[in-house]
Amino acid sequence: MEATVTSFDALSHSGEHVLIGMGIPGDIPLVRVHSECLTGDVFGSLRCDCGPQLREAQRRIHERGGALVYLRQEGRGIGLYNKIDTYALQDTGLDTFEANTALGFAPDARDYAVAAQMLQAAGIHRIDLLTNNSDKSEQLRRSGIEVVHEIPTETHANPHNIRYLAAKSTVTRHGLTLDADRDVKEALS
Repeated sequence: MEATVTSFDALSHSGEHVLIGMGIPGDIPLVRVHSECLTGDVFGSLRCDCGPQLREAQRRIHERGGALVYLRQEGRGIGLYNKIDTYALQDTGLDTFEANTALGFAPDARDYAVAAQMLQAAGIHRIDLLTNNSDKSEQLRRSGIEVVHEIPTETHANPHNIRYLAAKSTVTRHGLTLDADRDVKEALS
């Protein structure tokens, strides 16, 4: 799969974010704004759905044409070390959002204005957004990106992330099609 990687400087957020162009986009490119998840994206953690979402996005964007905006916002914006601390709190029964709050952070501290800056710098102003997160769409729109359609990702459930997905669905209204019993059974098969 061929890709073009674009790096940026002078963004509102100082992280080393990249835009990865794939495929041949039509009038409205397919875009995934993906927040870094070292544990899921690289090490294959089953506690989240980040790695499978990233691989799905790469495949779908390559087929249709568009861009993957990869943001260095580990742990919903709290960083890797704090995210590892939230894992210990999740083991006591807190969900990911409660764990972030227990450590003194916002439930979700991610900021997508930097993604809008990157897209605009690349000349991309109208997109179909691959997401289940309506907050992501709202932030991009407020930052000047026209989100023509929200295209949902698949639900990547397994027995280790079902509580995480349920929290995403109920706390932050992620548009997930989630049937805990069915999804766990399918994940086990």
